[in-house]
Amino acid sequence: MKRFLDTLRNIWTIEELRQRIIVTIGLVLIYRLGSFVVLPGINVDELNSARSTSEAGGLVNLINLFAGGAFLRASIFGLGIMPYITASIIIQLLGMAVPYFQKLQREGESGRKKINQYTRFLTIGVTAVQAPGYIASIKSTAPNAFTDLSTLWWVQSIFILVTGTMFVMWLGERITDKGLGNGISLIIMIGIISRLPFAFTSELKGRMSGNGGLIIFLIELVILLLVIVGSIMLVQGTRRIPVQFAKKIVGNKQYGGVRQYIPLKVNAAGVMPIIFAQAIMFIPAAISGFSGSGGGIFQERYGFWYNFIFAILIILFTYFYTAIMVNPNQLADDMKRNGGFIPGVKPGKKTAEFIDQVMSRITLPGSLFLAGVAIMPAFAQQLNINSAFADFYGGTSLLILVGVVLDTLQQIETYLLNRHYDGLMKSGRIKGRGANAMMVQQG
Repeated sequence: MKRFLDTLRNIWTIEELRQRIIVTIGLVLIYRLGSFVVLPGINVDELNSARSTSEAGGLVNLINLFAGGAFLRASIFGLGIMPYITASIIIQLLGMAVPYFQKLQREGESGRKKINQYTRFLTIGVTAVQAPGYIASIKSTAPNAFTDLSTLWWVQSIFILVTGTMFVMWLGERITDKGLGNGISLIIMIGIISRLPFAFTSELKGRMSGNGGLIIFLIELVILLLVIVGSIMLVQGTRRIPVQFAKKIVGNKQYGGVRQYIPLKVNAAGVMPIIFAQAIMFIPAAISGFSGSGGGIFQERYGFWYNFIFAILIILFTYFYTAIMVNPNQLADDMKRNGGFIPGVKPGKKTAEFIDQVMSRITLPGSLFLAGVAIMPAFAQQLNINSAFADFYGGTSLLILVGVVLDTLQQIETYLLNRHYDGLMKSGRIKGRGANAMMVQQG
């Protein structure tokens, strides 16, 4: 306990870190307050009444989880940061297929600024397309909540939703620049974690009312803790490939001769395969919603066939995204150019083949584990766990929470170590998702 208090005191002692924490908390509070501001022309009492009588489920609950409840509140931040994520994925895919965007990715800082600008413009377009559908979905849930349905009101509401999303995106960028951690990821995490107290109390009340009792609830918490530990292992797990650099003597100085290693991540694709797979699973559900048909297995988010197809898509997308993210030929060329080699492996083509073979071997268990974490909420729900609480047993929400917390703690630890304080842990270092691609180990 004393060490924990000393660490908090050290964190508060560093002026820059203290200012960043205060800025982050302030901007997050602005986002949370805005998520409770309802669109003009909507009767809040009628909306709440409709929500209490027919609580949305399935995919809508999942979207509402990421928006921190703002989606079902008809908030000005109802679409949250999701259009920005959609636009980012589209730009990322264009960077894989379109030469112009590939060129921008290689231009460094100037190229990154142009890509960010294109992402912002695309975010406006995506939000403008999603906003009418969002209003229509709220209208179908609570038709009596709307006091005005004129053309002017529709235009005004769409404009407000677009502005709200752009403002949330701006908040995220300000957190990244002036605050602590990645702002966009932090906003998503805050939206997810804001639903945790409600899910926790709902599950506790359900168990205490005769559905298993306190013992079952404690067992659920232990299982949840084990799932979180497994997710941390998935995020941080690496296979280290040693790289030896040749010695060079220039004058009286010696360069090189050190041993480094390439930490190939077990899950190099991160959470992207789940997001891609979920986007594909959303399409049939959205089409069925517009056509008025049932939607079949794609509406049953906790059903067997939905999760089976979901898991297969995640495994396929993990291989696809890993192949794009990790280029063995480029790694081999970079090592050869810098005078590095893997002990026992010839430089050049043989090195590329060796890295590709290692990546193929570690990607299989990584993809299976990622798919297992993604469908874990379905197993939790089958064990009569409340659907709101079951969402925290895995899926995108848990991986985002784990990743963002690790990244933020890593940034705090970096500030502490740079000021010659102890780190957050007695032994070892905290590794976030953005760990260096090449770690140095003196030989």
